[in-house]
Amino acid sequence: MVSIVMLVIMAGCAVYLFLKGTLALGIAMIFNALIGAFVAFGFHEMLATYLVKYSPGIALWAPMICFLLLFVLVFAILQAAAMQIGKEKIDFGKLPEQIGRPAAGVLLGYIVTGCLLVALAMAPLPSQYPYARFEGNNPNPSSPNKALLSPDGFVTGLFNTVSAGSFSPIGEPKSFAILHAGFIDQLHLNRRGKDVSLKTDTQAIDVPGKDGVWEAPENLRDSENKPVASQPGKNLMLVRMEIRKSALKDAAKFTLSQVRLVCGPKTTAGPLAGKGEAVYPIGYIGNGGRLETKSLGEVISIDPKTAGDKVAMDLAFHVPATLTPVLIEFKRNNVLKVSSPAEAEDAPQPVPFGSPAPQPKPQAEEQSEEPRAQQPAENGQDSPAPNRQKRGRGLSDISRSVTGDVGEEN
Repeated sequence: MVSIVMLVIMAGCAVYLFLKGTLALGIAMIFNALIGAFVAFGFHEMLATYLVKYSPGIALWAPMICFLLLFVLVFAILQAAAMQIGKEKIDFGKLPEQIGRPAAGVLLGYIVTGCLLVALAMAPLPSQYPYARFEGNNPNPSSPNKALLSPDGFVTGLFNTVSAGSFSPIGEPKSFAILHAGFIDQLHLNRRGKDVSLKTDTQAIDVPGKDGVWEAPENLRDSENKPVASQPGKNLMLVRMEIRKSALKDAAKFTLSQVRLVCGPKTTAGPLAGKGEAVYPIGYIGNGGRLETKSLGEVISIDPKTAGDKVAMDLAFHVPATLTPVLIEFKRNNVLKVSSPAEAEDAPQPVPFGSPAPQPKPQAEEQSEEPRAQQPAENGQDSPAPNRQKRGRGLSDISRSVTGDVGEEN
């Protein structure tokens, strides 16, 4: 069905430009469509955040609505301007016009179809729509199905390339390829599982500010008491994620396909620069300190009655050896920076899933700050508490302008 719709759109654009348009008009429409797509990718989340504030009932549909709205609006404005500027007809000659017009129409339809598929993947539709990118109960992120000619992958990949550093007018660079690594797979995998929410109304997760990522112990075993080995070229790492009890209304049920660890290059201009790779958990630490392997499509439930303020979860990931963990993402709207990998001597003891989140150890005060802490602050202001702990590592102000309110420190 997707292939048929795509061919119809491409054919319609080709016929229109061949009969009613010109090659110059077709080229202008292609560039206008690309600019509209870039604006939609870059700002649909920000616009959706404001839309949800005024219309909470359409929260699940807001990303799709805002994406399509931005794409159509920008394309229409640019196209109106292009037609005003190019009132004089530009003719490249009979043969170039006859070949170029339908070719431009096909490319235009290809871009439009790609944007339409991305928008539909954002909607709260069953996982087989707009097409079944993953099949079975245990989807494999490394081998997704693709639509004919992969138009959604083309427009997303193109924006990944041009967006590198474009979200950093000041401060550290940001890249869509990091913030939304594997964006198409993320949209489709987030909709796996029956009766599982796609997003949370409030911030649902926290991560330790220090020593929240570490290499799995060499003696780690699975639930069948078999040794757990790393894959070739990858390191088996554990990442601690804490789910808030206050968010269990939306987070009590989830699948591991809704949890992603975004890894980036170890040497870049900034932690959110360059190109990232999303990896998905293979399971979590269960009773007895053993790894409970789970399929990505299996629904995991948390009993709110037995949960503490936060539920700790040590997730296992196969991380490429050339990359380092940067972000952890949960459902559609929870994004947090993770700590740097801990040294072997500082690695925490794994905790079984469902246990209360371990309390951070109090840090000793620096001797140089002791006199300052004991003296009243100047100008009559209270001095800051020396032992204040950071429970999460959020995104910077610029990152929040890209991803909305997610990733804030708490």
